[in-house]
Amino acid sequence: MDALLGTGPRRARGCLGAAGPTSSGRAARTPAAPWARFSAWLECVCVVTFDLELGQALELVYPNDFRLTDKEKSSICYLSFPDSHSGCLGDTQFSFRMRQCGGQRSPWHADDRHYNSRAPVALQREPAHYFGYVYFRQVKDSSVKRGYFQKSLVLVSRLPFVRLFQALLSLIAPEYFDKLAPCLEAVCSEIDQWPAPAPGQTLNLPVMGVVVQNLLPAPVVLASVHELDLFRCFRPVLTHMQTLWELMLLGEPLLVLAPSPDVSSEMVLALTSCLQPLRFCCDFRPYFTIHDSEFKEFTTRTQAPPNVVLGVTNPFFIKTLQHWPHILRVGEPKMSGDLPKQVKLKKPSRLKTLDTKPGLYTAYTAHLHRDKALLKRLLKGVQKKRPSDVQSALLRRHLLELTQSFIIPLEHYMASLMPLQKSITPWKTPPQIQPFSQDDFLRSLEHAGPQLTCILKGDWLGLYRRFFKSPHFDGWYRQRHKEMALKLEALHLEAICEANIETWMKDKSEVEVVDLVLKLREKLVRAQGHQLPVKEATLQRAQLYIETVIGSLPKDLQAVLCPP
Repeated sequence: MDALLGTGPRRARGCLGAAGPTSSGRAARTPAAPWARFSAWLECVCVVTFDLELGQALELVYPNDFRLTDKEKSSICYLSFPDSHSGCLGDTQFSFRMRQCGGQRSPWHADDRHYNSRAPVALQREPAHYFGYVYFRQVKDSSVKRGYFQKSLVLVSRLPFVRLFQALLSLIAPEYFDKLAPCLEAVCSEIDQWPAPAPGQTLNLPVMGVVVQNLLPAPVVLASVHELDLFRCFRPVLTHMQTLWELMLLGEPLLVLAPSPDVSSEMVLALTSCLQPLRFCCDFRPYFTIHDSEFKEFTTRTQAPPNVVLGVTNPFFIKTLQHWPHILRVGEPKMSGDLPKQVKLKKPSRLKTLDTKPGLYTAYTAHLHRDKALLKRLLKGVQKKRPSDVQSALLRRHLLELTQSFIIPLEHYMASLMPLQKSITPWKTPPQIQPFSQDDFLRSLEHAGPQLTCILKGDWLGLYRRFFKSPHFDGWYRQRHKEMALKLEALHLEAICEANIETWMKDKSEVEVVDLVLKLREKLVRAQGHQLPVKEATLQRAQLYIETVIGSLPKDLQAVLCPP
């Protein structure tokens, strides 16, 4: 879903509203109703302001019928303003991720499964969390009692399109802060005209006189809707990339303490993107505050730290979470000259509450050796003033190849657990997928391990053993097992449709024939709902089989199976 910005029209419609009632989600509507297209991209747009008596306050939510719970409103208010320690003057953009607190979503998002089945992992909709994309402005203003204008414009979405929504905010927010409500109304109406997100396509998305389109020349080019400038994010920690990649792979708890929400959120999002194409199965919060509703849950000492990557700016967390096994302190980003001084690897015992030195505080020792050739290449790129996007591409390719080298042996072993197609017969229950044996897998690495595709040396077996205990192995295994089970079911349906059903029915009782009808119907419903990977011809044949079987039954049973 590459994006380009060019020219386009503006349309206005709708009305602005304040924060709505306390049940979460949008009231159910037909797809043709107003805001149907808007909700394919955004849940809502919020404006958060600073009130002298209330502190952060939700000024409005748009469209006005979108309902947030009180807990969600409170979270958005606190997460949309930089912590007082950040001292962000001027304009700041950052992002956060929060738990959806409401009940079951309305049928409004019934197309999620269809979209997610076509989208790569990095672009899929979040089922139970909201992303908040924030444009915060803090400038001196003598007309305000406190002496400062402080306001945030927030796009709330379940799509992880950080690059697209930040670019959108950079167009919308300055205009909104100058002209306020009417501008926002027009923008939301324009978004309501956009086509739905389509993986692999370049879409035309008009907004405020420019449009995301596929025509050149364009004023701004977005190479991706979601990819960050990895090199800029990881510059100060390049020497620890191997360690950080392993910590992400193993789902280890990691606290990222940064000087501001933008540095915090970009670092957390960059870290969680390291595992692509593997799904990141742990929780992550690009920006987190002490006011968050999950604060107690994440900071308790009565149990082990949760599997979460937590981005914070308040030094208070250093004291509160000093029992966490891994803490990364990052400084202000620097882009000029040589590589900045790389943050040091320090033992947790050296971490002091008032220690302000950047560093990775951990007792963890990487299983694999770092790629020195990559570091030299990136350093040479800095010296030659190689563009940051090229440096990021090198780093992203390295991480992708590293993850693929790790996952490919698992994929090959998992595929070997699938029953052979010749063992699938039409009138018997299909054979089961064999259980995953960690010992068998580890033995297979000798001749089919990551050393075939990766030059990095080290303790691969030790890394796999720890991986088996991580949420990422559990998430990967569950997904692959589900896909294989569906494939097995599809192969079974195909086997039935290729068999001679009249011959089968000759010596069968009515009970057995009715049972076949019910099972075929169930499979057909699942297949038509895109849960089974089968051809259209197979579906048509299955429908014909159902009709043939029902036609062979007595009239009273036909009436039961096919009521008028």
